[in-house]
Amino acid sequence: MNVEELQVKANDIRKDIVRMIAEAGSGHPGGSLSSADVMCALYFGGILRHDPQNPADDARDRFILSKGHAAPALYATLAEAGYFPTEELLTLRKLGSRLQGHPDSKKLPGVEVSTGSLGQGLSVACGLACGLRLAGSDASVFCLLGDGECQEGQVWEAAMFAAHQQADNLVAIVDHNHLQIDGRIEDVCSPESLAEKFAAFGWEVMTCDGNDMAQVLDVLAQAKAAKGGKPTAIIAETTKGKGVSFMEGQAGWHGKAPKPEELEIALSDLSKKEA
Repeated sequence: MNVEELQVKANDIRKDIVRMIAEAGSGHPGGSLSSADVMCALYFGGILRHDPQNPADDARDRFILSKGHAAPALYATLAEAGYFPTEELLTLRKLGSRLQGHPDSKKLPGVEVSTGSLGQGLSVACGLACGLRLAGSDASVFCLLGDGECQEGQVWEAAMFAAHQQADNLVAIVDHNHLQIDGRIEDVCSPESLAEKFAAFGWEVMTCDGNDMAQVLDVLAQAKAAKGGKPTAIIAETTKGKGVSFMEGQAGWHGKAPKPEELEIALSDLSKKEA
């Protein structure tokens, strides 16, 4: 897909996100919407080597959603990619559904690891990256973290380990929307400067506008190609609630479902972007 087509697909993913969370009556729209462009670029932009018809292909690249509460973004992306029917998205968080509040690798194809306990995803990604290298595989591992999640100490233990192991097949992407459930990350417990911290831990660091598809696509391609003996961290500057007027930049929409009338506004906002 070209950049314009990817922008349309990212918008489809955002529509799926708000619909499924509204239907469930609970979920996390803010950080799901902010990360939709990164997800879309990975799965539809020729970055991630994957096959919906063979999700367990040994040659696949791996994607770990460390910020597991953003599961709606992952579910919508996987459904749009053909891992399961898009109609199933409306079963989010319902009894018996494969689409739980946080991803479950035992239930849904395309989910590599069950996540939800913040701070743990990067450690798993490190292990996968090192294991793949030992096995002689050229596969890459991508891990998406939240910026608030980077307040967790385990993130930095993993960062230290990955640099020590020279895991240059590992790419960490931080969804840097500056908001968490209690407010601005800088006010709650500032992890800044994230770029300087990853660099100090021995990582190659790149930055981009995480809601600009062309920039996201370019930086992801660069990060995957980088093989200089260092893992790569991408600090993607994003807007929480991106695409929905009343959610953008609002911490209150971290974990709240839109009501029916709010869903109509959200879908209208997202439809205008296609005009």
